[in-house]
Amino acid sequence: MTVDRAPRPRPPIRVCLLGATGTIGRATLRALMRRGHDVVCFVRPRPDGALTVDGTEIRLVDVCDPVSIARDGFRGERFDAVVSCMASRTGAPRDAWAIDHQAHVDVLAAARRACVGHFVLLSAICVQKPLLAFQHAKLAFEVALIEGDLTYSIVRPTAFFKSLSGQVERVKRGKPFLVFEDGRLTACKPISDDDLADYLADCLQDTRRWNRVLPIGGPGEAITPRQQGEALFALLGRAPRFRHVPVALLDGVVGALSGAARFAPSLSDKAELARIGRYYATESMLVLNPATGRYDAAATPSTGAETLFDFYRKLVDGDTVPERGDHAVF
Repeated sequence: MTVDRAPRPRPPIRVCLLGATGTIGRATLRALMRRGHDVVCFVRPRPDGALTVDGTEIRLVDVCDPVSIARDGFRGERFDAVVSCMASRTGAPRDAWAIDHQAHVDVLAAARRACVGHFVLLSAICVQKPLLAFQHAKLAFEVALIEGDLTYSIVRPTAFFKSLSGQVERVKRGKPFLVFEDGRLTACKPISDDDLADYLADCLQDTRRWNRVLPIGGPGEAITPRQQGEALFALLGRAPRFRHVPVALLDGVVGALSGAARFAPSLSDKAELARIGRYYATESMLVLNPATGRYDAAATPSTGAETLFDFYRKLVDGDTVPERGDHAVF
């Protein structure tokens, strides 16, 4: 199923963009600017400095402080829409509840005072089966947004290209591609930064995406980790080589860290990261059919033009470099 990417053009509006320093956020900023919107970026202070983009305004905001959100961000001005690509940088429980939930709740309250009419939220498809802290935090804000009085568009994408590119350099060095079990436990419809950004930006114009939860994947059929590895070896002109990792190994790591965290609380975040790793090793990033409890590739909408294998080709040819950042484990 392919999603229509040609909504009727509407007049440019004033948009507050959160999360503009991330890879999806930067792509979304470009997409919004291409559509002529007046974009103001609320940026968390970072050691490497703030985002700099010609034609848009950057405001440094402590999103964990409601006063800063209002004073340094909205500044008593009127905005038409909020687009949030902001997410916790680690997925650890404290970070997740502070950013994925509370910071968004505070932004939503300030947005209402700024006369915002539309809130576009970048969420994640994995919240449909929440087992982890960051999933519960994201889902809790989704509920708050849905129950509020603003028009909303909640976008739940499948896997990102950057999340599936960590083994490219490894394979180029002659090492095998790692898969869990036989490499067919999971599947996804990966989506590129630019295709997702276009989809997010068009939520502001396409009324069919208003007041809806929107799962979305990239073009083509769902692919398994084994198919990812086979395609990568083919691009390199090599015979496929796989190393099979049992899920039981992850279970052991999770159990050991969880047990140790009872006596050393500093290990609790590492235990959560291990649980995150196990989740993505065993759960597909596709629409979940609540009636059957099975993931459904056919029910997962598609958008865009660039495939994961197109991206792999660019990596192999040296035309691009993956930026995986804090969410590499995802």
